[in-house]
Amino acid sequence: MDNRLANFPVGLFTSIMGLCGLSIAYQRFEQVFGLCFGISAILLIISYAVFAMVSAVYFLKLVKYTQQVIDEFKHPVKVCFFPAISISMLLLSAGTVDKLYEVAQYLWIAGSALQIVFTTIILSRWMNHSNEIVHLNPAWFIPVVGTIVVPIAGVDIAHREFAWFFFSIGLFFWLMLFSVIFYRIIFESQLPPQLMPTLFILVAPPSLGFISYTKITGEMDSFARVLLYIALFIVILLLSMAKKFTKINFFISWWAYTFPMCAVTIATTFAFKFTGLPFFFWLAAMLLLATTLIVVIVVIKTINAFWRNTICIPD
Repeated sequence: MDNRLANFPVGLFTSIMGLCGLSIAYQRFEQVFGLCFGISAILLIISYAVFAMVSAVYFLKLVKYTQQVIDEFKHPVKVCFFPAISISMLLLSAGTVDKLYEVAQYLWIAGSALQIVFTTIILSRWMNHSNEIVHLNPAWFIPVVGTIVVPIAGVDIAHREFAWFFFSIGLFFWLMLFSVIFYRIIFESQLPPQLMPTLFILVAPPSLGFISYTKITGEMDSFARVLLYIALFIVILLLSMAKKFTKINFFISWWAYTFPMCAVTIATTFAFKFTGLPFFFWLAAMLLLATTLIVVIVVIKTINAFWRNTICIPD
């Protein structure tokens, strides 16, 4: 058991992102289409339970194996998963804001504060240390693009200017990092198999950008459409590589499949809300079903890996 605790990865917080993202996807689908599955509430409760469990175990690891946590935070790849903690809090806030406002408010304040701390520290490290391009992968989006999540619940909780502040940071660094990461993917050696699932993270920034931007402005204008269609094209691009993804053995990085797909599903649901086009209804429904299947598969694989003590974050 001690060995499992020592090897318990911070990357497991991405499981809350995937579960809560799916909960919000069902919640928005139910709201927009006037349905009542009840699935969103169940998933939200599960997300809270998993967040509490993962947080408790990781805190215990911090107490008993402090050096291992420090080593994770110093690792050029693993450090990118620490902001998954704050993003999980922000997503839980977004999923709760319509039900328990005060709980959502506290989660949003804590998550936003922690997110800006992680973003500042990690960006500062990148700027003040030499980095090898081999370590660069789409997981690097997490520390900075996580700020785009803030406005999703922030518009309902705080002054709109806070939402613009965080949205601007995320959008700026998404465009900057996308160029660098795309260069690494094309011109350098291919990502190792254990990091291949992180390519799905490319879907998240434009999807979240669309969601946050339309939440802030209240409309789907030309810029919002650009963000949405970039996200949908990246999904098409990744689906064209499906054969390669199916050959990858299970790693905890498989959770990278889940939240980005949840994000693009929510974005497509919002697109129907604004346009009323039947195309977006069917697309949102298909994406929701596909995302649900992906999350179920990854959950089963994760539980199996946990009992085999083979859960780890790839180097």
